Amino acid sequence: MTSEKTLKVCEKGHTYYKSSDCPSCPTCDKESKPNSGFLSKLSSPARNALLHEGIDTLQKLSTYTEKEILRIHGIGPASLPTMRTLLEEEGLSFKK
Repeated sequence: MTSEKTLKVCEKGHTYYKSSDCPSCPTCDKESKPNSGFLSKLSSPARNALLHEGIDTLQKLSTYTEKEILRIHGIGPASLPTMRTLLEEEGLSFKK
C-alpha cells in the first residue's frame, strides 16, 4: 500500500510532492540547514521540531528526558543516538 503524493507549493514558490500533510518544503529545509552546531547533525524534521520547542542548544536539550523528547512531533527514535553522542561530547546527558 503506497500513499499518493500530492504536488505542493511552498511560500517561496518551490514545488514538491508529499504524501503527508506536513508543510515542510525540502528545498527550504536545505537552504535553512545550519552549517555547524548540533542542529546541523539532525534530520530536518527533528531539527524543526526542536526549534519549534525552543531547544536550540545542547544545554537546553539536556534539561529534557529522552521520553519527553520522543513525545515531540517530528522526533523519532533514530534521532536519539545522535543526540546522546552530541550531548556526551559536551559532557552532558539527557535528564534522568
